[in-house]
Amino acid sequence: MSSFPHAHRLRVGRFSEPGRIYLLTAVTLNRQPAFKDWHLGRLVVNEFRQAEQTGAAQSLAWVVMPDHFHWLLELHNGDLPRLMQGTKSRSARTVNKIRGIQAPLWQKGYFDRALRREEDLKTMARYIVANPLRAGMVEHIGDYPLWDAIWL
Repeated sequence: MSSFPHAHRLRVGRFSEPGRIYLLTAVTLNRQPAFKDWHLGRLVVNEFRQAEQTGAAQSLAWVVMPDHFHWLLELHNGDLPRLMQGTKSRSARTVNKIRGIQAPLWQKGYFDRALRREEDLKTMARYIVANPLRAGMVEHIGDYPLWDAIWL
C-alpha cells in the first residue's frame, strides 16, 4: 500500500490551460527539511528559471521553504504534470548528487490552484513570499534567500 493513499485525488479534475495562472505547491517526502541548507534550495530555484528559459512558464512569485515550495506562475507551453514532474525529478537528481545519496526527495503529486486574472495576484505573491516570516524563520523577508516576485 502506498504511504500516500490519497495521492491519486490530487489528479482528479486537473486541467492545464496555457495562459492560465497557477499556484503550485510541492512537499518533500515526510516533510524532511532538505532545503534548510539554502544552497540546496537554490537548485530548485534553478529549475524555476529553467522553466522560464524553455518557455514552459513565467514565474510570477515563488518561495522555497525547508520542506516545500510555492510557485505562482503563468503556464505557457506544455502542461502542469509535465512541468512539475520535470521540476521535481531534475531537482531531486541534483540534490541527491550533491548530498551523495540516492533517495526520494519529494512526496508524490503536488497541489495546484488555478487563479483568475482578476484576482489580486500581487496580494497572492506577498502571501507566498511572506511564508518565512509567518514561520518565524526571519524577521524581515530580505533576510531569507529563497524567494522572488516580479512585483517586489
